[in-house]
Amino acid sequence: MTVFRETGWAKINLALHVRGRRADGYHDIETLFAFVDDGDVIEAEFADADSLTIAGEFAERLSAGGDNLVQQVLALLRARHGAGRVPPLAVTLTKRLPVAAGIGGGSADAAAMARLVRRHFLPELGDAALARLIGPLGADIAACVASATCLGVGVGAELSPVPELRLTETPVLLVNPRQPVATGPVFAAWDGIDRGPLFTGADLRAQLFAGRNDLQRPAMAQCPAIVDMLTELGALRPWLARMSGSGATCFALFDATAERDAAAANLAQSHPHWWQMTGALR
Repeated sequence: MTVFRETGWAKINLALHVRGRRADGYHDIETLFAFVDDGDVIEAEFADADSLTIAGEFAERLSAGGDNLVQQVLALLRARHGAGRVPPLAVTLTKRLPVAAGIGGGSADAAAMARLVRRHFLPELGDAALARLIGPLGADIAACVASATCLGVGVGAELSPVPELRLTETPVLLVNPRQPVATGPVFAAWDGIDRGPLFTGADLRAQLFAGRNDLQRPAMAQCPAIVDMLTELGALRPWLARMSGSGATCFALFDATAERDAAAANLAQSHPHWWQMTGALR
């Protein structure tokens, strides 16, 4: 039995500047995407008809129906390239990332499904072509296709590389209070103040220190535990700690793996109910 496998890498927003509201209800943003070397897992095998089974810690919060992005991606790629190229698949999604957590779980899973299909059935598709095809399903999906550090503007889907941000193998700790935070209400509660563009200086840390997450304040109003997580992470002396996306997940970047692991152990003892994931940036 042939089993195909792909990872939906966790996404973090190193910075997220909201620049304005758009007439279509979306927001113009500038964000620095980065990706962790761990996440959800998708496995697929040949079948007589498509199916989706969801397992893992956070499975119960997701629908396995046609509205699931994994199912939508599979249907979209088959509609574009034909059933002769994209066969029926029995898919299992192991949901290891919290839902509604600001780390792109649904988008990461959609992109992982697309990469799986591309790798085994549509190898002629490059990342850019794949992103153009499935990107309309969600603003973060285009960035999740390559799952590499990049700058996103517009609604976050207009991407460009940032070679000066050499972050590969940077130790990272993700923490979530196991409280979902809905993206729409957080964006709706943004105060409408444009606090300026991303700083793009030559110094990596200065660039990241000058960044911010403009959704952090409205997310805190919806989920006060974010304040506690950022306070606890800051006390563990990372070189950067910030909320990702629209929350509630927060991340911390460290200089050394041992520092990250010590911080993770400290939090596991003091806050055993918090979800956490350790890894390194891709």
